[in-house]
Amino acid sequence: NDNVSWVKYPGLDDHEDAENVKKYLPNGQSGLLTFGVKGGYEAAKTVVDNVKIFSLLANIGDTKSLIIHPSSTTHQQLTADEQLSAGVSQDLIRVSVGLEHIEDLKKDLEEAFVLLNELKEAE
Repeated sequence: NDNVSWVKYPGLDDHEDAENVKKYLPNGQSGLLTFGVKGGYEAAKTVVDNVKIFSLLANIGDTKSLIIHPSSTTHQQLTADEQLSAGVSQDLIRVSVGLEHIEDLKKDLEEAFVLLNELKEAE
């Protein structure tokens, strides 16, 4: 999606642990990923606040797909510099994929991005 500036997932070739991932996890790398949204804090928060299938929860590994914007939730008590030192950027969204159909999850995120684009255009 054009609104995504970066993706971090162990199964990607550019992941910092790609060689170990290939060696130790050849059959799959989990349903957990993070990505950055162009537009930073407010844009990422808008996406998270406008999904319908994903649940806004901090835990991971559930049967239900989960999404969170750590900068405005789990790490909100930290300064921006403290968040960055903990690996939390303002644009970061964390997703834990559950058992829903992948096409439904993709559509849910896509619809949230459409709304984000509409809000940007209205400004």
